[in-house]
Parts: sequence; C-alpha cells; structure tokens
Amino acid sequence: MKPVPLCLLSAILLTPTALAQSYVVGVEDLPFAPHYSLDAQGDYRGFAREVLDAFAADSGISLSYKALPVEQLLPALQRGEIDFKYPDSPHWAQAQKAGMTLHYSQAVVDYVDGVLVAPQRQGQALEGIARLAMVQGWTPRGYEQRIDSGQIRLSYSDDLRQMIRQALKQDTDGAYFNVVVATHYLDNIRARPGALVFDPKLPHTRGSFHLSSARQPELIARFDRFLGEHAAQVAALKDKHRVEANLDSEYIGLEQWKVDFLERQKAKAGARAPASSTP
Repeated sequence: MKPVPLCLLSAILLTPTALAQSYVVGVEDLPFAPHYSLDAQGDYRGFAREVLDAFAADSGISLSYKALPVEQLLPALQRGEIDFKYPDSPHWAQAQKAGMTLHYSQAVVDYVDGVLVAPQRQGQALEGIARLAMVQGWTPRGYEQRIDSGQIRLSYSDDLRQMIRQALKQDTDGAYFNVVVATHYLDNIRARPGALVFDPKLPHTRGSFHLSSARQPELIARFDRFLGEHAAQVAALKDKHRVEANLDSEYIGLEQWKVDFLERQKAKAGARAPASSTP
C-alpha cells in the first residue's frame, strides 16, 4: 500500500468536514455585567459567554462573538452577517421582526426589570414616582399610561453609570433598569451596596433571555438539548455570576450577607419608630 503523499494528507485534514464548523453570535456592545460585557481588549465576557462556550465545546462547533450596537443586531441577523443573536426574546421588537422567521431557544436565564429607589422610599405608592431615570432605548413597562398623561417625567441617560448617579443624587425618584445589573454595578463598581434597592411593589417586568437564529434552527434545537442535559452546569454558572440571585425578593442581585445586613437595619429602624397612639 502506497503511503499518502503529505500534501494530499494535509488537504484531507483541512477539508471543511474535518474542521469544526464556525458560527458568529451577535452580542450587545454594552456593559451589562454580570450577564455580559466587553473587557479592555474588546473580548466578550460574563455568564452568557461561559454558557455559550460550554455549548460549543459540547457540540464540537466553534463560536465567535461580534459585538454590535443593540439597534444593529437584528438587521445583521436578517442579512446573514451573524448566525445568532443573544440576548433575544420573542416579545421584543415585534414590529421590526414582522415578516422575519426567527427560531428561539428555551429560556437561558430569567430577569426582572424594575425601579430601584433609595431605601427610605421603598414601599411608596406609584403616585410617589414623578421623575424616573432611564437609559436611552429602554421602555419602562407598566409606566406607559402615567408617562403619556404627564404624571411621570423621564430623565434619559446615555448609560447605566449616568443613570445611577442621577438616582443617587435624588435628581429623580427612582431608576428603571435590569435589577441584577444595576445592583451588580452598585455593589462591585460604584461600591455603594444597598444605596438603591429594588421596589417590588412598583410595576416591574419579568422575562427571559433566549438565543435566536434566522438560519440555524437545528443548532437552536441542539442548544435546547444542551440546556436540558447540562442543567446542573448551567445552574452552577448562574450561581457563579449571580444572574438570578434573590430573583423573587426585594433584594434581587444582592449577596446573602448584604440581605442580612439590610434586614437588620430595617428591624432596627422599626424598633426605633414610636408606637402609634390611639385617641
């Protein structure tokens, strides 16, 4: 048997079937830690990256990440410039998606969008919100009617940092954002844990982040199988990045010791409050 010439062997090994198939995930070019962000070198980092990388390793494919401004992701997906979009949801941008056939994965991670207020304002009625800080491009679900009637005025910021600064200076009555992301920023970047807290009594929205694709339905189905078969691994990544921490309480995103501290502070304040007198 003749040996295979080296040049022919190299050609065989480098055929597309011998290489891992490569796909491009379109991601948002904005800081949204702990879910995702870009580091100083422009590399995609965070919970989303680790979940998607784990899926790629399990499936024998190669994923690269293309960060784009949020408004450019859907057109890029439609033109085939990216194979996937993350995050996405069938409930988002429905008018812009008219006529498109998109395939969505199962929920990857749950989230809550709502209003963060100074601790002393927590529990106030909706009527107490007259000025609301917002990041450009966000829609404050549950507040539309009062905004349209002029009962709530919006104060727009270019980014989370500016919005949080407005709320801390009490230029507004609260700030509307993803609660875990805003809390992570306060805890780890601004170093002001508990300076603003989520108010669960005010209108808020619960939803999920999904992976979407226009042309790769079979990979979306494979990703769904990965989420089911590796549920424990995904749950461990959620715990590591705290993307669903205390999602069902007023202390969304806070570490447990901070929750305990705030509860002690609340109990002390209650003990100091004078008892109401009856006539």
